Amino acid sequence: MLAKRAAEAIAQAGGWLAFDEFMRMALYEPGLGYYANTRSKFGVMPEEGSDFVTAPELSPVFGELVAAQVQDAFAHTQTSEVWEFGAGTGALAEQMLSALGDACTGYTIVDLSGSLRARQQERLARFGDKVRWASELPAQLQGVVVGNEVLDAMPVKLLLRRQGVWLERGVVLAAQEGDAISFGWAERPTALRPPVEPDLPADADYLTEIHPQAEAFVATLGDRMTRGAAIFIDYGFGESEYYHPQRHMGTLVCHHLHQVDSDPLALIGLKDITAHVNFTGIAVAAQDAGFEVLGYTSQAHFLINCGLAAKMEKLDVIARSKAAKLMLEHEMGEFFKAIMLAKGAAFWDAAGFVQGDRMHRL
Repeated sequence: MLAKRAAEAIAQAGGWLAFDEFMRMALYEPGLGYYANTRSKFGVMPEEGSDFVTAPELSPVFGELVAAQVQDAFAHTQTSEVWEFGAGTGALAEQMLSALGDACTGYTIVDLSGSLRARQQERLARFGDKVRWASELPAQLQGVVVGNEVLDAMPVKLLLRRQGVWLERGVVLAAQEGDAISFGWAERPTALRPPVEPDLPADADYLTEIHPQAEAFVATLGDRMTRGAAIFIDYGFGESEYYHPQRHMGTLVCHHLHQVDSDPLALIGLKDITAHVNFTGIAVAAQDAGFEVLGYTSQAHFLINCGLAAKMEKLDVIARSKAAKLMLEHEMGEFFKAIMLAKGAAFWDAAGFVQGDRMHRL
């Protein structure tokens, strides 16, 4: 039982567990965490037992257009392999492999979830040994890295400014009676700070997140990649928007049966916990690791640049309405952003960012 495991971890930590460690357990604890258990997660309707839908499940056009950017990156980096992180049901991999054909000589999926890996292997069996699985990055790699809704699932630290003092929010055991276990919040003074101090009166409470694990992941990727590119698509903002005074309750949310709530301490292991991405932090970490930032834009602009309009003309009405959600402002189009990095190759005008680039907003 995950709640019992978390209670033990809190006790071992002296009664207070930093939230990023609690989030790691809730999502990735072997066999028990949300992404490590066998419960259904991805789907269009809650009746399927799913919690949320991702772009590849919504329309196969998504993977075909990401593949267009990957092929552009292959040409400029002189590579031919894809590394996908957090491949979910394998829908994106299937779409990209079909679109790339022989241009892709190898497709490696890095995923910590054993149950999802089994679903991926079944779905991608027709591609044979072109598809491989790994549990970690190799010492060196060349190719194009793809991550759709990966950065948002990396554990975050919670910081609370109260009466002008910065505190780190952690988790404590609130009550335990048999198998009934509940958790609560507690804060400790900290030297940690968000990269931008909120422009608010000192006595105004302000809750936010910082993303050391996501930034460390990008740094490791830069250290291991000798030549290639990386494309990340996720929901988030640049730094000035992320730490805006009006966003005083942070961005942390949970997804369960297609409902959104703000209580990560309940139903642990049964619902997704996620935070928006600070794309400025990702860009800075990437540059520090030797990457060139090729572009940053909305998902809508990225997909349109990669040929969405031409794809939609060939779809029937139902398929077109689903694909439209990928770009509509009130759906995924503006909410999600795309960022592209490159290393070991000359700077080029990446296909997905030729119009609507927002590098100035990072």
